[in-house]
Amino acid sequence: MFALRVHSVDDNHSLSISSNPNPNLGERRGMVHLFRSLSLATALPRTTSRTTLIFVVAVPNYLSSDDFIRFCGSHIDEVSELLVIRNDAVEDRYSVVIKFINQLYADAFYCIFNGKRFSPGEAEVCHLLFMLSAEYTESADFACTPPSGFTELPTCPVCLERLDQDTSGILNTLCDHSFQCPCISKRTNLSCQVCQFCQQQDEKPTCFVCGTSENLWVCMICGFAGCGRYKEGHAIRHWKDAHHSYSLDLEKQQVWDYVGDNFVHRLNQSKADGKLAMMDSRCMSTEGDCGTYGCTDDSGISAALFSSKVEAIVDEYNHLLATEMETQRQYYESQLLEAKAKRESSVLEAVEKAVTSKMQDIQNELEKCLEEKKAVSDINQKLIKNQDLCRKKVKEIEEREILAIRSKDEKILDLEEQIRDLTVYIEAQKTLHHMTDSNDIKGGTLLPVPSNQSSSTNTKRHSKSNRRRH
Repeated sequence: MFALRVHSVDDNHSLSISSNPNPNLGERRGMVHLFRSLSLATALPRTTSRTTLIFVVAVPNYLSSDDFIRFCGSHIDEVSELLVIRNDAVEDRYSVVIKFINQLYADAFYCIFNGKRFSPGEAEVCHLLFMLSAEYTESADFACTPPSGFTELPTCPVCLERLDQDTSGILNTLCDHSFQCPCISKRTNLSCQVCQFCQQQDEKPTCFVCGTSENLWVCMICGFAGCGRYKEGHAIRHWKDAHHSYSLDLEKQQVWDYVGDNFVHRLNQSKADGKLAMMDSRCMSTEGDCGTYGCTDDSGISAALFSSKVEAIVDEYNHLLATEMETQRQYYESQLLEAKAKRESSVLEAVEKAVTSKMQDIQNELEKCLEEKKAVSDINQKLIKNQDLCRKKVKEIEEREILAIRSKDEKILDLEEQIRDLTVYIEAQKTLHHMTDSNDIKGGTLLPVPSNQSSSTNTKRHSKSNRRRH
């Protein structure tokens, strides 16, 4: 398992990629520090050590960010975050941190691109590592300090390929990258001090402290050159001070692990007899025989080393084949599950669309009914108001008719009384006119009219007059 710490010198800023305008593509500047866990026996990816975070160790600088996106192809759509990390001190390469949506996408990307050349005519290979975490800090001391239980590894891809696969986590490499190896000489603008030491054949390097040129070891992390323990021991003293565990023997091209106290150079142990083999043998580069190592055909060590390398390559490819087949199985199973999920999703979408359409129709009809109900309710309210007004008018008319009838009745009664009085008066006048004996009248006496009848008549008249006033 690996961890990453980046000493950042600026903040993230978005990448302007014409081929993929993804807002989660960013870039920052800083120095990368790579750490490996010491708790595991091997750094090769396992089921428990795989994560959705992948670190691309080195992308050659002739590949721009846009070119790298095109190199990833359609897999860039499976990325949730991508961060390009550039180091101003390293001109020939940059690193990339990629976070995938899920583990299946990360595994598929690892199997397809790990060990693949960035360009068919170039020597650079895409090396991928699963990351436990990636931290970004402005403190250089914190970035250089290994987390608990971790040790620092070189970030140079050539130096990583020198290490044993159980240490570096890199499976496929066909060369031990010795002096004047074609695959190293093809890489121009080398910014790694270790690779520069390996390429410098005209000038003999010396210890940075005492100046001796014998038994020199170069730190794989920072490029410090120091003498071995059989001289002044400045190399091991550098390990104790800086905690840089891996050092390269410039004479034999072997890598020593101070923590494990053994060599960790790739394929440096013969499987024929179990003895350590010298690395000044033929180069297994795909470019052909280097011819610069002083190899002798009658060397038993060279033959044993060559056989050991062939067996190790076969084991590596068998392991890689098994891993890729397992990953491909998981990938295609995920594709089947994804296709099934898409089909179910399409059916569900169709059903939801039909239900939504039906619901919309029902909703429209309901709204129409509600509008009609509202219109009927308004008409009903108007009719109720009109009915109340009509009732009030009818009541008023009835009251007026009752009053008119009462008034007519009173007038009739009054007229009847007046007619009766006139009738009585006329009859009295007739009676007086027909009387012949006027003496009877002269000797008669006047009698008053009964007061009851007149008073009652007057009372009725007064009441009738009062009613008229009311």
